[in-house]
Amino acid sequence: MSFSKGTFLHEISKRPFVRPLIFWIAGIILQICFPLQTVSIGIIAFISVFMIAALLVPRKPPFEFLYHSRWVWGMIFALLMVFLAIQMTYMTELRLQYPSEPGLLLTKAKEMQLRMVAKLDLLRLPDVDKSVLATLTVNYRKAMSWEVRNQFSVTGVVHLLAVSGFHVGIVCAFVNLLLSVFPKRRTLARWMKFILTMCSVWAFAYITGLATAAVRAAVMITIYFTGRGIFGRNADRYNTLAGAAFCMLVYNPFYLFDVGFQLSYIAVFFILYLQPRFKRMLEIRNPLIGYPWDVLTVTCSAQIGTVFLCSYYFGQTSLVFLFTNLSLSLLATILIPATLIWMLIPVSIPGMAILRWIIETLTRWFMSIVESFAFLPGAALQVRFDFFTLISSYLCLTLFLLYFRSHRYPTLIAALLVLLIMIYRQAFLSFI
Repeated sequence: MSFSKGTFLHEISKRPFVRPLIFWIAGIILQICFPLQTVSIGIIAFISVFMIAALLVPRKPPFEFLYHSRWVWGMIFALLMVFLAIQMTYMTELRLQYPSEPGLLLTKAKEMQLRMVAKLDLLRLPDVDKSVLATLTVNYRKAMSWEVRNQFSVTGVVHLLAVSGFHVGIVCAFVNLLLSVFPKRRTLARWMKFILTMCSVWAFAYITGLATAAVRAAVMITIYFTGRGIFGRNADRYNTLAGAAFCMLVYNPFYLFDVGFQLSYIAVFFILYLQPRFKRMLEIRNPLIGYPWDVLTVTCSAQIGTVFLCSYYFGQTSLVFLFTNLSLSLLATILIPATLIWMLIPVSIPGMAILRWIIETLTRWFMSIVESFAFLPGAALQVRFDFFTLISSYLCLTLFLLYFRSHRYPTLIAALLVLLIMIYRQAFLSFI
């Protein structure tokens, strides 16, 4: 089976992790909606019978389709993925019904996280600022109040409080900067740089208490650097994203229903898709202007992708995110590695007093910006989506994006039709 270049199926066929991810998600949803752990045994029975038949029947008409038709083996692969997803979801359900003590690795990670947070008590900052700093760096959220979290939500920077790809990317970039003294063309130096970078990334994920978003980002960076640094191949970004999602859903299918998981992956997907297009709208060669422009394009891309989901879960979306993300992201880029160094290095080392002053000053600026914008009138728009509106909104957005890419009028008509249905439905609900 061949697909014309540029079609949806062609794009999927180029990325081997996308197909198993789709079938795995389908199996999870089937098991949650219609428990099929027993019925699905028939799937594996059918696969077994088919495989035995393929080994025994002759390779000639009318049985040659068993050997030469890709769709046949594709169907077998799809059924196998769905069966495994159903069974894994069922076993996870049983495990959640009878919770056990956390594993040794997770327990040690939490202990390490607490030791890191304890170092923040040496900073001359209010407890509120320390709680934000603990959440920002190592994902320790227990000390943060609901009022502070709501301030970050109103200003559109709540993603900074969830250790994710942004934080892992900062750590990875900082480590790469330190290792830039290594020779680039020597094999041993390349291997050493790869090993040290991966150890640093996973060490950071570890001290965050193995947070879901941090592990996702670490998996993505590992896949990317393994493909590019070791095998010398340019890893496809969408395939890397799908591979990370697939690995995490295999480990725990219920990550699919985690709000952080959904927001994280949708934000990254839209950043990968929209940010290069926004960036091409204005070519900037000056690095002093280029970095703020990159931050703005990334922020807009992520906001477009997550605005409907935020309206569904939180009932509000920020209207000042463009003004806060640039300054706060820049401060966080310096504050995160500086605070991690403070947590890891003894305070008796010369120069730590200067580092403490830097951290305290940046934290005060950080909190001042958040508080200033959080109390602005109209800083957030209160919008509550139901599930139908959520799905319809993403369908409409997807159709519009496909139209802007292909310029096919049937796609535009379909997008407008979905939008019209949403408007009439809302009007009907308001009337009754």
